[in-house]
Amino acid sequence: MIVESYHDVSGHRLRVLKALQRPGMPLLIFNGIGASADMLRPLLNSLESPALTFDLPGIGASPAGLLPKRMKQLASLSRGLLKSLGIKRCHIMGISWGGGLAQQFAHQFPKVTERLILAATATGHIMLPPSPLVMLKLATPLRYMSASYFRSIAGDIYGGDFRDSPQRTEAHARQMTPPSIWGYLSQLYALTGWTSMFWLGEIKAQTLVMAGDDDPIIPLANARLLAKRLPNARLSIYDCGHLFMLTRLQRAAAEINEFLLESLE
Repeated sequence: MIVESYHDVSGHRLRVLKALQRPGMPLLIFNGIGASADMLRPLLNSLESPALTFDLPGIGASPAGLLPKRMKQLASLSRGLLKSLGIKRCHIMGISWGGGLAQQFAHQFPKVTERLILAATATGHIMLPPSPLVMLKLATPLRYMSASYFRSIAGDIYGGDFRDSPQRTEAHARQMTPPSIWGYLSQLYALTGWTSMFWLGEIKAQTLVMAGDDDPIIPLANARLLAKRLPNARLSIYDCGHLFMLTRLQRAAAEINEFLLESLE
């Protein structure tokens, strides 16, 4: 069962989705840019370990802050949330933009991080970039605000099943909650100039790197780079695009469950 609650952390009111009634160490999940916590409900329901996620300021149901934060500050905010929940150590997972925050958190708080999962993500500004057209379509949150625009670009930016499945595109469009303009721009600001390239090798946590082989946003070479640079990483490739966490949910959840179960052995 997923429980929704609100927590006041460092001057921010954060909306949290929790499925913490299961045994084991919790998994904290950071979502992609502009994406609300609700998008992760199917994943939360498919996991065997306790898990939680939350809306960053200006995203979903968390009010926007007055000033944008850098990645280090967002990692500290996330640590503050864990403290408010009484969680001293947990697994960390990041999807797409959230993968950058997950790397930052693991580097900044190694004693809090047990295992690390990086899905459809890269090392920040030092990476193999997407095409300029894809970058242009990601520069604004318009895809969250206009269903017709989203339908017109979904295949180009997400690849995989979204290239030839109008049903999949339509279903995803109905689930999206628009972020605030300020919240979206704040996430872009947090990532601007950020890279994990220079300290990635310092992350010692056992890491699962997950990637789609048809991902226009994060080309597959970036996942290979992550797996190579991280000292204790393994790479898993999916026959899909950027949103394989949704389109290949059953396989992805099973792999995550198995990976986290290893930490108990």
